Order: sequence, then C-alpha cells, then structure tokens
Amino acid sequence: MLSDGHHLVFRIRLAETRSTALFQLATELPAAVLARTLGIDITDAVKWQRAAAGYWGTYAADISRRLSDQD
Repeated sequence: MLSDGHHLVFRIRLAETRSTALFQLATELPAAVLARTLGIDITDAVKWQRAAAGYWGTYAADISRRLSDQD
C-alpha cells in the first residue's frame, strides 16, 4: 500500500474506471468478442455480461414495481 494518500485515491479511481469501461463494453459486445478483444477468459467475459444485464434488468424491474405500487 502506498503511503501517499493521493496515489491511493488515484489507484482506486483507475479501478473504478476500468470496471465502468468493462461494464459498458459488456452491454455492447458478445462475450466472445469481449474476451478476444480484451484478452480475458471467456468465463470472465460472460460474468461481466451477466452482471451488466442483471443490474439493468433488476433496476428496470424494481422501477416497474415501484410504479405499479403507486397506482
């Protein structure tokens, strides 16, 4: 761990940025293309796709339920 707090924050932001980019790509590319393009294992690419789709699917379902409850 770096003693300089500035470097620690910088590393955390890089990790967040990487995750955000992977998340976005997983919503737009097939797992095989994602894996080959980024040089990651196909099972990891599938996990990213499931996480991306699962998150938005859950979000949409939750919003729909909230709207139904308001009626």
